[in-house]
Amino acid sequence: MAYTMVDLCWKLSICFLCYQVVSGRVKKEGHYVAAVYEHKSILSPNPTALVDRQSALELMGRNLDIYEEQVVAAARQGAQIIVFPEDGIHGFNFTRSSIYPYLDFVLHSRSMKWNPCREPYLFNDTEVLQRLSCMALKNKIFLVANLGTKQPCEYTDPHCPADGRYQFNTNVAFNDDGMLVATYRKRNLYFEYAFDTPPEPDYEIFDTPFAGKFGMFTCFDILFFEPAVNLIRQYNVKQVAYPTAWMNQLPLLSAVEFQQAFATAFKVNILAANIHHPTLGMTGSGIYTPVKSFIYHNMESYGGKLIVAEIPVITVDYENNLESNKRFRENLHHSYKTFTSTSLDDQVCFKEEETAGRASEKEKEQLPPLFYAEMMYDNFTLVPVWGWKGELQVCANTLCCYLNYRRAVLTDELYALGVFDGLHTVHGTYYVQACALVKCGGLSFSTCGQEVTDATALIDFQLWGNMSTPYIFPLLLTSGITLDFADEMGWKNNHYYISKNRTSSGLLTAALYGRWYEKD
Repeated sequence: MAYTMVDLCWKLSICFLCYQVVSGRVKKEGHYVAAVYEHKSILSPNPTALVDRQSALELMGRNLDIYEEQVVAAARQGAQIIVFPEDGIHGFNFTRSSIYPYLDFVLHSRSMKWNPCREPYLFNDTEVLQRLSCMALKNKIFLVANLGTKQPCEYTDPHCPADGRYQFNTNVAFNDDGMLVATYRKRNLYFEYAFDTPPEPDYEIFDTPFAGKFGMFTCFDILFFEPAVNLIRQYNVKQVAYPTAWMNQLPLLSAVEFQQAFATAFKVNILAANIHHPTLGMTGSGIYTPVKSFIYHNMESYGGKLIVAEIPVITVDYENNLESNKRFRENLHHSYKTFTSTSLDDQVCFKEEETAGRASEKEKEQLPPLFYAEMMYDNFTLVPVWGWKGELQVCANTLCCYLNYRRAVLTDELYALGVFDGLHTVHGTYYVQACALVKCGGLSFSTCGQEVTDATALIDFQLWGNMSTPYIFPLLLTSGITLDFADEMGWKNNHYYISKNRTSSGLLTAALYGRWYEKD
């Protein structure tokens, strides 16, 4: 049978479309497909023991075998980029000496163009980089991974360590041809004595044809101005690759909770890959946009998890669309009038002693009692949230927090409104301003601030505070460590607010977590 050229072109186009559908590569305009893998890393049984390079490569090779399987699986689902977690290849709890055999050499230079898969002979001790590069090349996918790296230094370098080399906790990014396109050295180390802090902050960006610029930072970096915030502000980065090895700490710093809050606060997409070791409290990965998330948090499973999702590219136009989104359209004042006569415009903040001095004796009798409890290792000032509706305020230092609330049904659960305005000094030093509505661990005040994972109370609320910092992370965590999204949030009359009418499930935490970077 003879075909005309038109017939042949039509059949070829149909075949190509079928291939795209089968391979999962049909994407909406202005969207891309991302993947993250939460990895249960194979760990050294004795990370402080000294081993040779070959033994180190054998252990890392077992983790890389799993990585390769996941890259193939992600590519089959149409993923254009995949992110792996911090410490996923070599593990953790090393000494400076014991980690040395696990380190690859990488030249931290923007001018150096190198494809480790195609040019493995250029440098010694680059076996891990070569495997990662080849995974990206063979599967035509951008790939971000974390590994330990080494770089010799001269004694004339005033920062050069005594052993004559730098050791860095490093993220590497490869394009879909296997080219090494970016290296980022972690700045804010979390008790990682095997690694050095880079002399200057890295602001690492790589370009993609599907989503424009991506930035990178690692784990603990997310809590600090350098480099995370400066990277986003100075370079206008809207897509972030984020390897992490995050230990969850409720009620304010679980992995998925804060990752989503960061994406919402800065209106960016975050591809966050966490390590999976539930016995160490390590789980929680996701693909986050400012208004939607695809997450994994599992303290019961002992296997890894691949997440693949199609998300919109964040652009200036997309940001403008966010503002007209239904979540943000309704007027805040109308929201407050739905069940309280007190509006944000009427609020005046007094210190604790001033408030007490102004209240009448009858009002004092009706006020819920102030109490103090440790939350996140900080001494919070709290008031109980009693009854099915009410209006509360609580203050500490310069910060006053306000809450209007209404419960759908009264449950046998204690909630509290807490405030903290001070320097956090445990497991890191940084200044926090926080207004937090939390479920307590029991019915006594002493249980408020404890880690809680389940709740049944559905609560409508408006929470606001006179925050002194513009960097506010809105937290909204619900039963089973799931996420919900506010109906409204933002600044009004020098207060930052968050409001929600009916959480999707029982409320665990609703909070404004402010970071006052200048006071660190």
